[in-house]
Amino acid sequence: MLDWVVRTATRAEELVAAAHLFDEPVTPDSAADYLARPGQAVLLVHADDGRPVGFCSTVLVAHPDKRPEVLVYELAVDEDWRRRGVATALLAAVREQAERDGHRGVWVLTEPDNAPALATYTAAGAAREDAVVLTWDL
Repeated sequence: MLDWVVRTATRAEELVAAAHLFDEPVTPDSAADYLARPGQAVLLVHADDGRPVGFCSTVLVAHPDKRPEVLVYELAVDEDWRRRGVATALLAAVREQAERDGHRGVWVLTEPDNAPALATYTAAGAAREDAVVLTWDL
């Protein structure tokens, strides 16, 4: 029996309560701004006691000649909750929602030496493709 549930965050307070899972501080203003932006979402995993123990943020990517795709922007699970299926459940929820919404696919980027991320995404059914990522640091 699962001792957690996956839900889409709809209120800034939910993201602030999950701030310990993020890389940088989450403020009420930054959370509200994120949630107000079209095409962005955060799925949260809450333990039975209500504590947020994982999240997956996504961004909808669209182009005029293609159906939208979902980018998994970030995935994090509290260290005490890892290896219990939380990340797999988050990724399954993202895929199910994308399929329901008629999107073209789901994709994610990670570093080639990030073994835990590669194992997680592969176990969740992702296929590895070689790509080159170029960035502009602003």
